[in-house]
Amino acid sequence: MEETAGETRQTPKGKATGPKKQAEDQTAGLGAKFRELVEMLVFVLVVVLLVRGFVIQAFKIPSGSMLPTLQIGDHLLVNRFIYGLRVPYYSLGGWQMPFAGKLLAPISKPQHGDVIVFRFPKDPDTDYIKRVIGLPGDTVEVRDKAIYINGEKAADPHAHFTDGMTPDAVKGPRDNFGPVTVPAGHFFVMGDNRDNSYDSRFWGFVPEQNVLGKAFILYWSWDLQQDFTSSARWQSIRWSRIFNIVH
Repeated sequence: MEETAGETRQTPKGKATGPKKQAEDQTAGLGAKFRELVEMLVFVLVVVLLVRGFVIQAFKIPSGSMLPTLQIGDHLLVNRFIYGLRVPYYSLGGWQMPFAGKLLAPISKPQHGDVIVFRFPKDPDTDYIKRVIGLPGDTVEVRDKAIYINGEKAADPHAHFTDGMTPDAVKGPRDNFGPVTVPAGHFFVMGDNRDNSYDSRFWGFVPEQNVLGKAFILYWSWDLQQDFTSSARWQSIRWSRIFNIVH
């Protein structure tokens, strides 16, 4: 029963009043806000996954195989949209997204000289970055470090050599390789640092469905060999490389 001035009023059974009702209202309000927060976070996560899977992906350079074009510690963005929409590659504990790499909507194809990021054919969980040298149908040969495409010596302005020695092909394919014909739906790739690159000369061709996108701009660069917490790491920031276009 509720008593007021001059009268007595029946409170509906089960209906909270006073401080108890205020507490319930506050709890309901917090629940609604929490639900809105969860919905917002789920929405943001979905957007991030869609952008990363279909449009833009960040990539860090961990090795010197693309020197001097790309330095160890360069951070760049990869345009995943330029070669068409593909089913993104996601794996978790051995599970892999069905139809990963399947082309949904073609737009363009990699061309000679493109710097591409791709899933390493021998370990699809590892991403590699190299330059496209041979397209499907091309005959690729390396003679004394020089590249020949379909029998013609190719312009190779990005090639970088650190070793003047040219070992015999029997000792390895680094300086003398092929000729080989690139099969349909595949690419022949090499690192710009030709004497120190593990690429198609050693492990073969890149399937088209493994291509993630084309590297197009640097957004950060510093020396990864310096400890992250040290002042040397922060002093090593390569300001002149930030926002450089990848060629």
